[in-house]
Amino acid sequence: MIDLSAPDEHHQWRATNDGVMGGLSQGGLSFNGRWSLFSGELSFRNNGGFSSVNRPIANLPAAIDRVELVFIGDGRRYQLRFTTMLDGELVRYKHEFATVQGQRHSKRFILRDFQATFRGRLISDAPSLKAEAINQVGLLIADKQPGPFALQLVQLQFLPAP
Repeated sequence: MIDLSAPDEHHQWRATNDGVMGGLSQGGLSFNGRWSLFSGELSFRNNGGFSSVNRPIANLPAAIDRVELVFIGDGRRYQLRFTTMLDGELVRYKHEFATVQGQRHSKRFILRDFQATFRGRLISDAPSLKAEAINQVGLLIADKQPGPFALQLVQLQFLPAP
C-alpha cells in the first residue's frame, strides 16, 4: 500500500509536466496537512496540456490483479498509470477515471483493463499488465481543459485476486 496521507510520502514523487516539450503547464505533488495533493494548472500555450507525477515502487507479487485508489475529486478526468519495461523500452499502461468535485471515492481498477501506451499512442499488441512487471506508479491529467486542477490522494492499495 502507498499511504498518501503520510506527511513525507509526497517527497518520493517526481513531477513531469509538458515543459519537457515546450509547454507551460505546472503541477506536482505536495502535502496539504491531511493528504497528498496532485495540483497545478494546465496550459495549452506552446502546445502544452499535461501534468504528471510518478514514483518508483518495489516489485509486487504476481498474485496482485487489481488496485484501489482512494481520492477526493475536483470534477476533472485523470489517468492512473503504471510503467513497465517491454523489449528494453519503457511502456506506460493507463486507465482513465472521472472525479466529482469534493466527493471522496474509492475506485478499483483491474490490471488487465489498463491500456498500454508509448508516447501517447495505444500499443495494440502489448501484453496485459502484470503486477510483477510494474516498476513505477503515476497519475496524469491531460483532459483538454485548461485551468487549475487539484486531486486529493488518500491511498493506493494493491489487491490480490479474490
